[in-house]
Amino acid sequence: MPESDQGVVVTGAGNGIGRAIATRLSAEGARVVVNDLDAEAAERVAAEIGGHALPGDAAAEDGLATLVESARGHLGEIDIWFANAGVDRGKGLAATEADWTASLEVNVLAHVRAARLLLPGWVERGAGRFVVTASAAGLLTMLGSPTYSVSKHAAVAFAEWLSATYRHRGVIVQVVCPQGVKTRMFDEAGELQDLLSLDTVLAVEDVAEAVWQGLRDGRFLVLPHPGVGDYYAARAADPDRWLTGMNRLQQRLESRRAV
Repeated sequence: MPESDQGVVVTGAGNGIGRAIATRLSAEGARVVVNDLDAEAAERVAAEIGGHALPGDAAAEDGLATLVESARGHLGEIDIWFANAGVDRGKGLAATEADWTASLEVNVLAHVRAARLLLPGWVERGAGRFVVTASAAGLLTMLGSPTYSVSKHAAVAFAEWLSATYRHRGVIVQVVCPQGVKTRMFDEAGELQDLLSLDTVLAVEDVAEAVWQGLRDGRFLVLPHPGVGDYYAARAADPDRWLTGMNRLQQRLESRRAV
């Protein structure tokens, strides 16, 4: 269970889930560094919660190094890193090379680069926590968006590798995999809104509460929508049956476009 007064960094915290997580952790007594590419948003959230804004690019190697160094300078120690920043770029096979590059840089390589900087210190002191905001798409798939699906699967896979490799050294690794959440991404999902709404569409505060509960019990998979666990189990038990069901959903989307 996380203690109060811990030093926390939340990337992509200017809006949406990141903002809600930063707000929730601050309310529990954490000292929060708010990072976002949007400097104005980072400053606004930091002012709202009594945190410290460190805007910048949390995916680029140089930007991450600056963020980690500056956060350590402010916090003393980084106890929890929330790798929350993410992008959704490109649709179908029309997704461009730039879309793929951005998706892999932000949704995957940002986590790898952060871990390189954080894990040596955490292993040395025998404590640290790395929390990745992935998505139900990282356990299942996301119709329409191969870039998002592939990069979020990779984010989950990297988190699994970190956990398997370092949990005996005191490092806790967790992934947050929500389904439909009322964010800007959901608002811009178009025809996919119905798919994301098959289960309840949660407010960002609901996701932050699930994250807080996940921090308290330390489980690897944090599922704000519990039904995602059932889908994940069904996918593993019978991949062909699951893919047939997903293809039916794809056909339904295509038939709506044809009307």
